[in-house]
Amino acid sequence: MDTYLLLFDVAAVLSPSGALGGVAEAFGVHEISRQISAIVESVDPSTQDQSLFGGLFAPVGSGAGMLSYGSPQPSDVTQAGVSSTPVDPTLLPRSSGSETLDRLTVLSGSDVAAFVSRNPSAVQRLLVSPPRASSIAAWWGSLPSSGQRTLSTKAPEVVGNLDGLPFAVRDRANRLTLSRSVAQLESSIASGAGRAKLVEKRHHLDILEQVKKTLQRTTGEPKRQLLTLDTTGEVRAAVVVGDLSTADYVSYLVPGMFFTVQGQMYDWTVIAQDLQAQQSGWLKTLSTTNPALAGKTAATVAWIGYQTPGVLDIASLDRAQSGASFLGHAIQGLHAARADSPPFVSLVTHSYGSTAAMMELAQGGMSVDALAIIGSPGSAAQSASALAVTKGNVFVGEAAWDPIVNTAFYGSDPGAPSFGAKKMDVAAETDPITHKPLAAAVGHLGYFDSGTTAMRNLALIGLDQSALVSSGSPEDASRTLADSR
Repeated sequence: MDTYLLLFDVAAVLSPSGALGGVAEAFGVHEISRQISAIVESVDPSTQDQSLFGGLFAPVGSGAGMLSYGSPQPSDVTQAGVSSTPVDPTLLPRSSGSETLDRLTVLSGSDVAAFVSRNPSAVQRLLVSPPRASSIAAWWGSLPSSGQRTLSTKAPEVVGNLDGLPFAVRDRANRLTLSRSVAQLESSIASGAGRAKLVEKRHHLDILEQVKKTLQRTTGEPKRQLLTLDTTGEVRAAVVVGDLSTADYVSYLVPGMFFTVQGQMYDWTVIAQDLQAQQSGWLKTLSTTNPALAGKTAATVAWIGYQTPGVLDIASLDRAQSGASFLGHAIQGLHAARADSPPFVSLVTHSYGSTAAMMELAQGGMSVDALAIIGSPGSAAQSASALAVTKGNVFVGEAAWDPIVNTAFYGSDPGAPSFGAKKMDVAAETDPITHKPLAAAVGHLGYFDSGTTAMRNLALIGLDQSALVSSGSPEDASRTLADSR
């Protein structure tokens, strides 16, 4: 398919006067605008526990430390609290991303803060290329509570974005980062600066204000957690609706092109809350004939954890590759944090987000229990069976007047029979169980409208109720609550 034709179709469907009209406006489419190293081997054991992390880590590169990856460098530096010579944090940025976290553990509390402040690039390397989530979880669990508290307050921008840590810990750290960042920007703007700098700072402040707005909720609404907040660049964020630490069913909503935290974080979270509400309602209904579902809960994640493509790079898969990696880390983090009580995990992937998700599923970077593909421009995988999704729970939905589906612009077409995905109906229908009328999804963003067949089916996919997902065939009339058992 010609790139310009694809861009023309996208622009047409997203414009306020296009097929989606007010829906496009609601999504804010106007935005479619490293001296550390060897620890002296003769450290006095009686003083070793004075270090920030209780001497849990062996010398860097010794192979004994949980997160040790590098080779020792010549130095007279010892663990914090043991040597009278302070570690110079400014020499730490030479570490790789995966070494940075291990090496931070030898710093005192104040040195941790100084390192993070002076070396944002080292922190960013850590977040982009972290250790495995299971290693992160084991590391955190082995730290003394005092070390956890210190790291959470001195380096919240690190703690809040480490997949594998407890969700409540990440939420508190990210909220702290948010409040500090907003305060710093407001103070900087008030003190005055050049016009270009002021424009840049006001733009960044507006992005963070959107995150603050998204975290607000009214009485009776499920709680929200700030699971991810990377304030660099255009900002990456993820907001949880519900309780991610206890939910039996967890659905991640993965967006596609033109989505930004500034433009769509609020609306994406509203959609996540709508999906969570539908799932909660369905669990009550299904429990009337399946007692095993009584008391079960659901949580959704409005995930804008990667920089989605814009008009200038829509033809490239670079953003998808980056998104695939970040999403893989996120799902690994969920599995690590919930190792003792694993939930049913599903992905609701839209547009370019589906391409990114299928990349990671195809290369084994993550596995999930169900995958919903809607408005997809193509997959690198040739078939649903090539994706790391259990029991073949791969569903595809394609709406009328969606110019993106069937293009196979980025590979094979998930909607083609040869791909092997199960069809998810998105047309108007009467719910075969509740007998309520449901509206059709129209255009590229209509899948998320309230009261649609698409949202009904997405809710059921996330609840491991594949037998109840309507396909638009005559068989739908025979799908009853008995099938939920």
